[in-house]
Amino acid sequence: MVLVIRSSTHPAPTSAGVRRTQIFTLIAILVPWLGFLTAGVLAWNRIMGWTDLALFFVMYLIAGFGITGGYHRLFTHRSFQCPTWVRFLFGVAGSMAVQGPLFFWVATHRRHHQYSDVDGDPHSPHEHGEGMVGLVKGFWHAHLGWMFRGADAMATRSLPDLSRDGTARLIHRGFLVWALAGMVIPAILGGLIQQSWMGALTGFLWGGLARIFVTHHATWSVNSICHLWGTRDFATRDDSRNNPAVALVSLGEGWHNNHHAHPQSARHGLRWFQLDPTWILIWTLLRLRLASNVQLARAGTAPA
Repeated sequence: MVLVIRSSTHPAPTSAGVRRTQIFTLIAILVPWLGFLTAGVLAWNRIMGWTDLALFFVMYLIAGFGITGGYHRLFTHRSFQCPTWVRFLFGVAGSMAVQGPLFFWVATHRRHHQYSDVDGDPHSPHEHGEGMVGLVKGFWHAHLGWMFRGADAMATRSLPDLSRDGTARLIHRGFLVWALAGMVIPAILGGLIQQSWMGALTGFLWGGLARIFVTHHATWSVNSICHLWGTRDFATRDDSRNNPAVALVSLGEGWHNNHHAHPQSARHGLRWFQLDPTWILIWTLLRLRLASNVQLARAGTAPA
């Protein structure tokens, strides 16, 4: 989603600015969806190969880890530290998920933790009425409806730690470049590997648009599903839940109750059976001496 970023020190956005934001958001949601449908039609007609699947999964992991390990655990919660070039790659990879510029994503998620499931939460599924109607309205709002309310509804605040960070500013300002690169790269690779324009097209569809579509909904499911359905290992003040299905598609982010109980922990899957691929990546970086100061849930605070 392409959204205009405003800190709390700037004047409130005009109605025209909100309208532009809503239009950009609609485009960023609809285009990947149309790309996903087109890729599905071509696959149905057997216009698809192993190269397309490989490009989809590789780009899904790159952009997915960019969001989970980069935007979320590194930049938002500062769960670990790493060299500048690794931070840069994390930020570029996260931008390829097309979920907004770095500062917007971080500010929104920090606000979610500050006001989780109470007034001020940007995307809580609660407080939208009773019964089935309220549930549907809440799910819609938490999943993607909140993005159409404009930048003022996001109530983004200043980010002094990132605004002083040259690498973070470069990642934020180059968002459109990195996002487009995430679509152009699989198209080029598809064309070169399959030696055809059709290979470039299917590479663009599967490694680009379809991958963005799936990544979008995997991430948004943490906002919606993981505040409605799942288990609670910790008695947090909100209604966050652990959901293994969401954890699988979101590379470990679905252990959301664990995360809300220990926001700064680099590891979200706290039980041995709670698969957390993002933690495995961070652990690997730690062993390679490419990560340091890794924050973990304190001993004795993990569920039995």
